[in-house]
Amino acid sequence: MFSETIRLDNAGASLACHHEPAKGQPRAILMILHGLAEHSRRYASFAEAMAARGYHVYAHDHRGHGETKAADAPLGRFARRNGIGHVVGDIAAVRDHAATRHPGLPVILLGHSMGGLIALNAAEDLTGRFAALAVWNSNFAVGLSGRAAQAVLLAERALKGSDVPSDMLPRLTFAAWGKSIPNRRTAFDWLSRDPAEVDAYIADPLCGSDTSVSLWLDVFALTFRGIEREQLGRLPKDMPIHLVGGGQDPATNKGKAVLWLSKRLKGQGFSRISTVIYQDMRHETLNEIGAETAIADFADWCDAAIRTVPNERIDPR
Repeated sequence: MFSETIRLDNAGASLACHHEPAKGQPRAILMILHGLAEHSRRYASFAEAMAARGYHVYAHDHRGHGETKAADAPLGRFARRNGIGHVVGDIAAVRDHAATRHPGLPVILLGHSMGGLIALNAAEDLTGRFAALAVWNSNFAVGLSGRAAQAVLLAERALKGSDVPSDMLPRLTFAAWGKSIPNRRTAFDWLSRDPAEVDAYIADPLCGSDTSVSLWLDVFALTFRGIEREQLGRLPKDMPIHLVGGGQDPATNKGKAVLWLSKRLKGQGFSRISTVIYQDMRHETLNEIGAETAIADFADWCDAAIRTVPNERIDPR
């Protein structure tokens, strides 16, 4: 488990935030953004491994997830209105809290799956607040199927409201991904080849909760917004960006969506894009067989990224 749990109040939310202190001389701060229908405590082992490499690690539960509390954000919903704005504001609050506690250190932002969608949008909105960015197992390449999903969600909202679970999107995503795994043992085998990790997810009461129509709409808004030319133009072209995918991950079309994002970023002039597809892995790289290799690779990337961070991208607090 994380060594320290912190409660941060921000814009009507009590954020459950966890911190694993760096071992030895601190090198940087790593912020982790978790995915849909899960929570930040699932990243404790990863945090310990990164702390051993000299990184202060912070991870918090998004609104509508885990142990974070907000009056208008029950499990499965960011907020009644302006969900994306609130979620990005929470990231800013955690980031500034960490930077104040550990002044002079660069901050790296990592997001998994939905967390990767949020991470790219947050880095764009909070210009200059992060020295490097990592987006893992995220699908920005949804195209016309994503627009069709938005239409379905808008129809559901018109028929039954936005703050109830979607009927259609779980069938088009989680259920379809589960059925795509040959000889599957459970409906969640698409997450990992490790049965113990899959069973832990299924048994976790804070995982797999119903996702509201409003949250699904926010997810697709993040997906399309994050890759807009104007939004990407807010990031420094020499920002180190690390993309990771699984070659057997149905949520990213077996890693093809990650390669698509890499190509788009390079096409927009970004010069420091690194892309890794772990061919045998499914969706949750950090809970997969061979996760230790991915973690070591990521720590090496972080070490290289922070060696070249300009001073103006390190918050003085």
